[in-house]
Amino acid sequence: MSKSKYQENLIKTVMDKSWGNTWEEAVQEWDIIDCAEDNSLSRSCICGKEQIKYLYRLHNRKTNQWLFPIGSSCIKKFQRKDLQEKTATTEAMFKLLHAVGNNQYLQLSSDLFSRKLLKELYDQGAFKATSYNHYNPKNDYDFLLKMFNKRAKIVLVHCSRKKLQQFFLIQLNHFWNRS
Repeated sequence: MSKSKYQENLIKTVMDKSWGNTWEEAVQEWDIIDCAEDNSLSRSCICGKEQIKYLYRLHNRKTNQWLFPIGSSCIKKFQRKDLQEKTATTEAMFKLLHAVGNNQYLQLSSDLFSRKLLKELYDQGAFKATSYNHYNPKNDYDFLLKMFNKRAKIVLVHCSRKKLQQFFLIQLNHFWNRS
């Protein structure tokens, strides 16, 4: 089975910027550094595919080379579980950001949240120390994780949902406006 033009472009670009001599070695050298969202779909991936929405920036820790923009479809071709999880979490974060920006009613459900997304939010500092959480952001993370895990078993009462929405509006506002 022959490779597509896009796949050939991806392989050539990655190999040219990598230390490893094989695809399997080369893809292990790359880390996702960040991602931007292009709702206008005006950019093209390094492979040549047009109209990509998520513009990832990858860095090679051995050669100090960069790949930008690279789409999540090409990142999947690296066949690395850690990179695939990072792209899924990043894209879920954008979805959550849009829900907050559109003043959507937030529910702690799998439509907008996952355990990995909650962990990423915690790791990125989205939870702030306040008197409410006894000045320990991990208390908020643990509470939300516990509520998320119970979500399938019990229905949250209305006041708890309202409290969660207010919490996320405040926390996400702090998180995305910190720069």
